[in-house]
Amino acid sequence: MTDLPSADLPGLDPPSVDPTNPLVDPVEPPGSSAAETQPPGAVAPTELLDLALADLRRQRLDLEREVKDLQGRRDALLKEISSSFAGQSDAIARRLKGFQDYLVGALQELVIQAETMELVVQPLQVQPSPLDQQAPPEAAAAGPAPAAAGLFSQDEELIRDRLERFLGQPDFYADPWKLRRSLEPPGAGLLEDWFLSQGGRGAQPSSGSRNRNALVASAAIAILGELYGERLQTLVLAGQPERLGEWRRGLQDCLGLGREDFGPNSGIVLFERPDALIERADRLEERGELPLIVVDAAEQVVDIPILQFPLWLAFAPGAAELALEEELL
Repeated sequence: MTDLPSADLPGLDPPSVDPTNPLVDPVEPPGSSAAETQPPGAVAPTELLDLALADLRRQRLDLEREVKDLQGRRDALLKEISSSFAGQSDAIARRLKGFQDYLVGALQELVIQAETMELVVQPLQVQPSPLDQQAPPEAAAAGPAPAAAGLFSQDEELIRDRLERFLGQPDFYADPWKLRRSLEPPGAGLLEDWFLSQGGRGAQPSSGSRNRNALVASAAIAILGELYGERLQTLVLAGQPERLGEWRRGLQDCLGLGREDFGPNSGIVLFERPDALIERADRLEERGELPLIVVDAAEQVVDIPILQFPLWLAFAPGAAELALEEELL
């Protein structure tokens, strides 16, 4: 058997292929690939994408670190502002403004009070009675009469005249602070003893009702108003608002007063507590005015500081009146 001639044999060349012929596909040599056909140093598209993603991740991490750092600085600044004077300046300014308004109002009230204040206090002078100066030796040996008993001795004629006039017909059209009602004889005798025997300082038996006591007190206010004028201010002590209401209505009816006559700066002031009344009376005496203290019959005791004032009238209740007050409570 005759062997075929091999390609290695001389004189047998492989067929030639014309690369310019479009009808003939070029034949790649064995072992060749598309990567081997790229120029040296070129990068594949997948590698470019990986590099771009890695660069973006790195930039994102850098931005996150910067944002975190900025947030920490912001928190530190807010904390410093809230704890420093600069952060509290608005609150301090508002407080200072409120205090300034309060201080201006207080100073204005103080100026008004200072303008109405009497700088020269007029002392209450009590002159001795001519009868006391010409007292017989027996009276001098017995000792001087108490100052309270002689307080109205010079005004005895006026007091008796007014009490006698109050027993007549009522004067419903009298001027304010004048008695507009008729006084009963027991009330007139009570006031005569209070003025001339007690010197305007003492307790008297209650008339049986708060209205009659208000009538007696109104007669005393009318007489004292003629003697002392605007220097007199009446302070009424009763432990409950209902009792004070009865006193206000009684005095208003008997003296022809209005609501404006009852108040701290008016002629009559009503009190539920004795300590407030005593403080008010002390201030009146400091200004040279004369307080008249009227104590309601329902008050069980009279505070000792009240006894130091020159004019006070306390109504002592009877057993029936006390029982009625307890039933009302």
